[in-house]
Amino acid sequence: METALNLKDILQKIIADRQPILLSDRYKDWEAPDLLTSLSESILSRQAHMQSGLYIAEISEQGYLGTVLYRIKSKPVEEQC
Repeated sequence: METALNLKDILQKIIADRQPILLSDRYKDWEAPDLLTSLSESILSRQAHMQSGLYIAEISEQGYLGTVLYRIKSKPVEEQC
């Protein structure tokens, strides 16, 4: 079974892989570096799962997918440069 990652690990991987995506919560679209610097350590340490192209969801203590934290959106082409 795949080792669970925390939200910080997922954001760092998105940044390292230079993935051209935005992470959308119900209020705004975020860049991964912005989330990494603005979220508290307690939020960043939450266990999470990224389903590429769809979402990042929290993993419950029981090991099940929980709340969707961010929906993944492709960046518009002009923002990818």
